[in-house]
This record gives sequence, C-alpha cells and structure tokens, in this order.
Amino acid sequence: MQLSRYLKNYDTFIAALIGFVAVQLFCKYSGIGISPDSIMYISAARSLNTNGTLQTFNHIPIVDFPVFYPVFLGSIIFITRIDPVIFGTILDGLMFATLIYTSGWIMHRFVPTSRVYKWLMLVAIILSPALLQVYSYLWSETLFILETLFFLVAFRQYLLKHTVKALVVAALIAAIACVTRYAAVTIVGTGGLLLLLDRVLPLKKKIVHIIIYGFVCISLLVSNLLFNAFMSGTTTGPREPSITSFGKNLYYFGTVMCDWMGFTPNQYYLATPIAIIMLGGFIAALAYNYFRRHLNSFENLAITFALVYGLFIVVSSTFSRYERINHRLLAPLFIPALWGYTSWGLLLLKKITSTTTRRIVAAVFIILMLGFITKEFLIDKDRYSDQVADKYGVPGYTSDDWLESPFAAYLKHIDKSMFKPGVTIYTDAHEAVYFFSGMSSYLVPHKFFKKDIAKFYQIKHYYLIWFTALENPELINIKDIEKVKSLKKIKDFGDEGGIYEYDSLNQN
Repeated sequence: MQLSRYLKNYDTFIAALIGFVAVQLFCKYSGIGISPDSIMYISAARSLNTNGTLQTFNHIPIVDFPVFYPVFLGSIIFITRIDPVIFGTILDGLMFATLIYTSGWIMHRFVPTSRVYKWLMLVAIILSPALLQVYSYLWSETLFILETLFFLVAFRQYLLKHTVKALVVAALIAAIACVTRYAAVTIVGTGGLLLLLDRVLPLKKKIVHIIIYGFVCISLLVSNLLFNAFMSGTTTGPREPSITSFGKNLYYFGTVMCDWMGFTPNQYYLATPIAIIMLGGFIAALAYNYFRRHLNSFENLAITFALVYGLFIVVSSTFSRYERINHRLLAPLFIPALWGYTSWGLLLLKKITSTTTRRIVAAVFIILMLGFITKEFLIDKDRYSDQVADKYGVPGYTSDDWLESPFAAYLKHIDKSMFKPGVTIYTDAHEAVYFFSGMSSYLVPHKFFKKDIAKFYQIKHYYLIWFTALENPELINIKDIEKVKSLKKIKDFGDEGGIYEYDSLNQN
C-alpha cells in the first residue's frame, strides 16, 4: 500500500524527466528553434531589460502578440542575465516536464482512474510530434498549453466548491493566458460555457459568478488591447481578411487530426469527415455529461475546452487571415482531445461485469494505444534523424541552412557604416535582419494594403535587404519593385538574395 502511494508520484516524475530529456535531444545539434515569431518575443524581452519598454527590433510596441510571454522571457533575462536564445532549450524542457507532470497529476484524479491508462497517456504525450515541435521553439504556445492545464485544475476546484475564491483563481489564470495568446479567449469561453450549464447554483448566484468571472478574465486582455490601440492605433496589429472558406479550414483541421491518428497524406480524403466526427463527438459528450450532471470531472473539462478551442480555430481562420491550420495551431488541443477520446474506455470497463469481457476490451484498448504510440515514435525517430543525426538542426534561423549561409555570415559581421544615417532599411524578412545583424528594418508593404504600397513607391531613398529563400507571397516582391524603381545592387549573394539601394537623386 505504501509502495503504491509513492509510485503514483514517482512514475509521473520519471515521465516528466523523460520529457525534459526529449526536448534536449531534439535541440542538441542547433539549440532552441528560432522562427520569426520567436524573434519578436526575444527582441521585446531584450527591450524590456535594456530600456524598460516592450518594443520589437524595429522600435515599435509589440502589438501583433500579447505581452505576457515576452515579459516572461524578460523576467528570466533579468534574473539569470542569460539571453533567451541560450536558455531557451532548458526553459522549454522545464515547461514540457511541468506539462507532463501536471497531466499525470490530473489523470490520477480521473473517475475512474487506472495506472495502466495513465502510463499509456503519459507516453503518448511525451512522444507527441506536435508537442515536441512546439517545445523545440521559443513560442508562446509553450506557456499557453501549460496555462490551459492549470486552468482545468483551478476551474474544477470551483465546480467542486462553488466559492468566489476558487472562481477568481481560475479567472486569474484565464486572464494571464489571454495576454499570453489571444486564442486564450477559448479558455474564457470554456469556463463561461460550463458556468452556464452548471445546475448547482441558484440563478441569481450564477449570474453574479458569471459577472465576476467575466470581469476578471478579460481585465488584462482589455488593458493590453487599449495599450495597443494607444501606442499603434490598432488593437492587434494590421489584420487581413481570410482567403479560406469554412469548409477548407474544416478540411485543414481534419488533415492535422489524420496526422495525429497516424494516417498518411493519401488518406486526407477522410479529413473533413474526421473533423466533423471529432467536433460532433465533443458536442455529444458534453451534452451527455450535462444531462448526467457530470460537469465537474476533469474529463468533461478537457472535452469542453477541446470543443471550444477546435471551433474557435476553424471559425476564426474563416474570417481572419493567419497561417494555415497546422500542428502548431492545434497543439493546445492534443492533450484534451486525447483524454476526451480515450477516457470513455475507463467508463466502459467499469460498467462491464464479466471479467473475461473486461480483459478482452482492456487488451484491445491497450493494443490500439500501443499502435498509436508506435506511430508517434516512428515520426519522432524520422525527425531526430533529420535534425540531429544528419546534423540539420531545428528548422528556423539556427538550422544549418543559416549556419552555413554566406549571406547570414556577412550580416553577422556587417559594417553598419555602409548604410547612410537616417535612410530607412526595408526587407522581406525584418526578423532575419535583426537576428543576424542586430539592425532594425521594416517590411516592404503587403500586397493587400494598396495605400501602403503607394506610399512606399514615393520614398526617395532607401536600402533593401532581400532574402530570396524567404520571399513571402503576401508581400510585394523584388520583381514588383524593379518594375517601378531602378535598384542599385550593393552586395550580391546569388540565389540567397542581396543588398540594394534606391536613391532617386542618383538615378541615371
């Protein structure tokens, strides 16, 4: 009995330790992954420590992203005096370990619970390609996914006790999550939906609790948005309308689910039906729990969040343009969806009275999970082979493509005096310019914003740092510019790009 009590703690701790090691393994060759978003966070965190402002590398407030993640990174810089690019691997490893430990803690409180189920789920979480990808980069999702589980823990305490104190704690976690990622409105929505469905409280008390919850949840987000509006004139930066339909986004959602289930691209014809079945299944499970009065279980909390988050991503992608629905965007869904579509097995086993039948069902469930875990392992193995064994590195600005790039090497040691003071530097990848050279630059205009393009063509003198490999179809390209302006090439890097100058006073 004593051994069992300790094992319940130590197995989760061991799983968390393995998760930490897994992140270190994937980042062993090139360090933490750095994407354009990562550079935005890093530059704002550095700015917070050097001049007390949350400005990005181009000296404007960070508005495209909420403020908490760069503040989080900045706080670690202040404490350790180590740059995020250096401590990123350890930080992400610790957060992934915390995520795994919290998951184990939650699963230990499932009703009913099972140690075998817990072990299978912990292994599935550790090997999740989507989660391992996220925790290999300096991305705000690393913190947001963890906050999601903290919210589930806190809100369940409220559903059990129905005290204002428990409600405020859960709402504060949601508030912090909202200034970590704007998608955290789904956490607010999860709590709000469960408050509406909860039949324990009298109507008047429920209304008071909803008001308290809503006010606390949105307090930090509203402050962040007002600050953005005051500093930049927009609440979340310039946003373009979506160019993908609801049906297409539902399909993209389904393709990610197909990947998670181990299907190949040849089976993407199942994507839309799978997406409909998964989201419909969450709705059915929530309705079932509502009528059975089982809203306060962790399993139901996970199902509710998976439903709200999944619908939010699909619907918001239909109205606002951002990156296509992919593994990164849906990574916060992985653990809740995994629980939602496996925890029913525990309930089924509990209801089976025949020992033989119970063993058969348990064996089938275990075999299916082992197959799922094996598929995850094979995907991870291929990724490890590409990024570590073959010495390519985590894709991004720390991979071999950039480590071996003459263009990047030149920017790292560039003589900044080659640029005349007061002349603006434009580029198609301002994050890359900052990461390699430390210089500020500005993006060439988006094709969607015609007025910005017209203003750009009126500029009399500017420099242009162009990365051919990073050419963004959303932006005007160098061919568009050369049709209108005569550019002087200062430095040529062949297929990688080059550095140009436009000066209307020195045109032939």
